[in-house]
Amino acid sequence: MKLIEKRVVLHFTGFEPLDGVAHRARYERSARQSAAVWGYSVETGPVDEGSDPVSFEVRTAERVAALVAGTVSPGWQTKSRIHMVDHDILVRKLRAGNTLSQIIAGFRSCAEIMFEGGMRGYFRHAWRFGLFFLFPFLLTALAIVLTAQIAIMPYGLGFSPWHMLWSGPLALCFFIFAFLPFSERFHTLHLFADWEMAVALGRMDRTDFNDWLEDRATAVRKALEEEADEYVISSHSMGSSVAAHVIGILLEREPEIFKGKRVMFTTLGSAILQCALMSSATLLRARVGLIARCPEISWLDVQCLTDSINFYKVPVVAVSGHEDAPQAKMILIRVKQMLTREHYRKIRKDQLRVHRQYVLGPDLQAPFDFTLLTSGPMPASVFADPDEKRMPA
Repeated sequence: MKLIEKRVVLHFTGFEPLDGVAHRARYERSARQSAAVWGYSVETGPVDEGSDPVSFEVRTAERVAALVAGTVSPGWQTKSRIHMVDHDILVRKLRAGNTLSQIIAGFRSCAEIMFEGGMRGYFRHAWRFGLFFLFPFLLTALAIVLTAQIAIMPYGLGFSPWHMLWSGPLALCFFIFAFLPFSERFHTLHLFADWEMAVALGRMDRTDFNDWLEDRATAVRKALEEEADEYVISSHSMGSSVAAHVIGILLEREPEIFKGKRVMFTTLGSAILQCALMSSATLLRARVGLIARCPEISWLDVQCLTDSINFYKVPVVAVSGHEDAPQAKMILIRVKQMLTREHYRKIRKDQLRVHRQYVLGPDLQAPFDFTLLTSGPMPASVFADPDEKRMPA
């Protein structure tokens, strides 16, 4: 198998309050972990000046060079250009309002998803994802009911309505100083914004989002002009819906854009169906079909049983309405195989932390490693076969 000498990576990040520079710093930390586990050297370069999206170079190489006739053989070396296509600008926009406006927007998104059949689809295909959808809204609804009960408590006890002069402020203090800090343990308002973005990417009815996607498509098109042995388009969580839109836009404009290229489209803990199961998401589903039918693109869908924030064992292409198209190759991984027992025990109850493990560094050699997928010497296609080696012999 021919090793990769030069690779171009377009990584669409998940829904997190991190910009491209912060994602690069995380990548550098994860790459160092991976290199220590697998025994290779890695060098993560600085951010390219003026790059948009943020891009940087990663060089990996064989750590121990072999002695040949008194000289040092360089061994394998791989250079990867990483482009971090983050959507932090959208995350900040969705979180910019005050608490009340964020709660109202979140519940509006919840109602829209229910009305458009999204929730029904979640429970039909992945019931744990359905519970993930409902949890922040049920938690907040319960807090609102308790707040109202505290406010009207004097009336229920038969006291004078004047007593609500103290029960009202008490109820407000409960919601602001007790519930809101408690709810942040579960990232409630962040999840409200996540569902608001899901509606926007499904309906495609917000000009600001649509213009941003068009702008990202132009930037990605420029990045694809660089010559490489392999092109990896990876995406995590909500970033998979962004990637499907952006790559779909490029295929709509130029059906032959990938001709002559080896392209691996990899979705990690994909949330495409989070948006695509809405009845209005016709454009997103069409773009999923374009990607699946592109002969130059191989699609790997990396899923995890212990991650409730993905559609485990659900064929994303078929469920998006393209049963006759080539289906994504499902890769089933286990987080506990990537981490030490102690490390896994610390994070297993934090679902968002487990969900991030797809793009984080490992403690142990495992069937999946994000750094090797995007910067390693082997073609990304080796991750499609559990019997293939992740590193050269």
